[in-house]
Amino acid sequence: MNHAYILTLSCPDRTGIVHAVSGFLLERGGNIEEAAQYNDHDTGLFFMRVQFACESLGFEELRTQLQPFADGFGMRWSLHATSAPVRTVLMVSKEGHCLNDLLFRWKSGLLPLDIRAIISNHRDFYQLAASYNVPFHHIPVTAATKAQAEGRAYEVIEAEGAELVVLARYMQILSDDLCRKLAGRAINIHHSFLPSFKGAKPYYQAHDRGVKLIGATAHYVTADLDEGPIIEQDVARVDHSRTVEDLTAQGRDTESQVLARAVKWHSEHRVLINGHKTVVFK
Repeated sequence: MNHAYILTLSCPDRTGIVHAVSGFLLERGGNIEEAAQYNDHDTGLFFMRVQFACESLGFEELRTQLQPFADGFGMRWSLHATSAPVRTVLMVSKEGHCLNDLLFRWKSGLLPLDIRAIISNHRDFYQLAASYNVPFHHIPVTAATKAQAEGRAYEVIEAEGAELVVLARYMQILSDDLCRKLAGRAINIHHSFLPSFKGAKPYYQAHDRGVKLIGATAHYVTADLDEGPIIEQDVARVDHSRTVEDLTAQGRDTESQVLARAVKWHSEHRVLINGHKTVVFK
């Protein structure tokens, strides 16, 4: 059996937290293989990620013993077995570059995911899904049917036990209700370097402003459009000669890479939410 685990935690900062966590694991025969911590002086919060091996205790035993320990520090914490890939549902519309990239990385063993389903409001990628043997759910969305469509999509997400939902260029604005249900487990890729050029057609907005850099932003989904905690960003240099179509084509590579990094870090439990920001232990 694989007895490797990842513990993530946040709590009010105080002296001795690292010592206490290390001592707790040592007392149970744990061997720390990787550790990182961060003190946010603005909020007074402490964040930590520890990857460790523990042959003497199983997952549920560790969880049971961690609870009273964590309570003593007021911790928000999670424990994950490294052998358990993150159950994931992908959502897409008619731009498939991010979807294709994630599927290829997953099948190549580069992402610790268990992709359980693909949801789309168009039929364009059902053959791509079939080639990876992933169930494809076509759920059309109109203004009149948006609530019912979201309900069906959420049923799929829950039926698959999804721990992560990736909006891989899913060009629909999620309702406040669905955003709340998916809080902390839905990642969106926005084809712009936020906070600039929010909303629709950011490449058109960027071209109109004559920007010299275009970018992409992967962030957690919240009810505030394109304002969720940012996980990863990147840019590509452009100049005055580039058309909107040029910017769009060049941006696709950046979008795919940014989203893949964000999904990888999330699935390796390296991202902790810190209010409207994130702490990312790369």
